[in-house]
Amino acid sequence: MPVCTEQEVADMVHAFYAKVRGDEVLGPIFDAHVADWDEHLAKLVDFWSAILRRTARFTGAPMPRHAVLPGLTAQLFERWLRLFRDNAGAQSNQAMGAQACLMAQRIAQSLWLGYQVSREPDVLPTPLAHG
Repeated sequence: MPVCTEQEVADMVHAFYAKVRGDEVLGPIFDAHVADWDEHLAKLVDFWSAILRRTARFTGAPMPRHAVLPGLTAQLFERWLRLFRDNAGAQSNQAMGAQACLMAQRIAQSLWLGYQVSREPDVLPTPLAHG
């Protein structure tokens, strides 16, 4: 049985990215790279639905899209995670929030490690400090 409904996933994703877009540090970065927010949010809902509800709706490869972004840092990934945790903790479905936080930690760590390897393949990547 899924930990959440499709509507709960959509509500969590939309609330989170509203916070991201309003964040003084992350907002400008996302706005510079997201051409169509409606389309992007739909993909993110599919992504989180696939993770939390096992819908298999998401098709795509997040790693290459993040690897080409200039100037990402561990601090940016950690800031994204803090916002994610705050948002997930505010959800009425705490089982979904807890599962989403666990997966977000893994995703952020994976994207950060992959980002470093894509930039400096001969250097051992460092994990996120606050996880």
